[in-house]
Amino acid sequence: MNTPQINVTPLIDVLLVLLIIFMVVSPLKPSAFKARIPAEPDHIQLGQTNDHALVVVVNSDRTLRLNNQPSGTIGDEELSRSLTDVFAARVANGDVSESFADDPARPFSGRIERTVFIKAPKGLDYGSVARVVDAVKIAGAYPISLQIDYLAD
Repeated sequence: MNTPQINVTPLIDVLLVLLIIFMVVSPLKPSAFKARIPAEPDHIQLGQTNDHALVVVVNSDRTLRLNNQPSGTIGDEELSRSLTDVFAARVANGDVSESFADDPARPFSGRIERTVFIKAPKGLDYGSVARVVDAVKIAGAYPISLQIDYLAD
């Protein structure tokens, strides 16, 4: 009497097809990313700020300031409009970031300085800070840095 045997040939065929698919797709995944490493400051003294620095300060009463200029409150769109105007002026003036000036892969509008620092008091709730980060992202800022203001509490 014959004993039943499992035919593994179709299973091996399917596995070989999957192997070929994965071998074709694997070079398409990103293998590297660009990172900016900060250079050592040689001419900037402690307490001195960069002319291109954009600092959004969140006060404990939920009002916002962009580089010491009043810029609305949390939740309104005045901050996004102000940052969009600043970025548009930088594009119009040809104000290119030192970090991106030699990067031919970026378009000209992507080479302007869009770094924004958000400084909020330690006691402010997470949702309020997240709304400010969202408003800054909508304006086109990248990268965004968060700072804690220990003196504001």
